[in-house]
Amino acid sequence: MTEPQRTRAVFSTEDFTLMKQAVAHYMQVIKDKPESSKYSNLYHRLGRLG
Repeated sequence: MTEPQRTRAVFSTEDFTLMKQAVAHYMQVIKDKPESSKYSNLYHRLGRLG
């Protein structure tokens, strides 16, 4: 019986840095809107990944 192949990563470490920068910029655009807390949480989760 063979082992399943290892899955390839979808995002690189550099991608997480870029996404974090994009989310940080967007957070400034929507800072007074209710959904800003969701983007703040996303920003912090991205920070833990990359």
